[in-house]
Amino acid sequence: MTTAFAGGSANAAEIRRAPSSGAIAITPSVAVPAGTELIFLSGALPTIADKERPGATEEQTRSVLSKLETALKAEGLGHGDVVKATVFLVGDPSRGGEIDFSGLNKAWSEVFGTTAQPNKPARSTVKVAGLVLPGALVEIEFVAAKTR
Repeated sequence: MTTAFAGGSANAAEIRRAPSSGAIAITPSVAVPAGTELIFLSGALPTIADKERPGATEEQTRSVLSKLETALKAEGLGHGDVVKATVFLVGDPSRGGEIDFSGLNKAWSEVFGTTAQPNKPARSTVKVAGLVLPGALVEIEFVAAKTR
């Protein structure tokens, strides 16, 4: 199977992202050329100020994306440099133990695939039984790529 990539040019060192046809701000694949620097960010958890009210998935996703933005900036990068994300979601007790995929995607689309930042990473989302931080519903890992 052959996939056409968006943003393609004669420049072989360009990071290429396959066009996305879905409503979710992700791409089916990203091609990263040899010689590109890869930065792996460990999983980030939300800041939970009140353990009795840890917040919904959407709110927690915003918190995690903000933390990851800070980590990216420390490397001279931004959300537009993210090529792969892995999201771990816990079922929300207030939703009968079901994951809030729409809450994740709402916060996600505020950062990726926007007019200001149109790049979309490849993404996997996995439902897990729990995370190490009590009350946490979201953990996200990033891989970023930058041609230097």
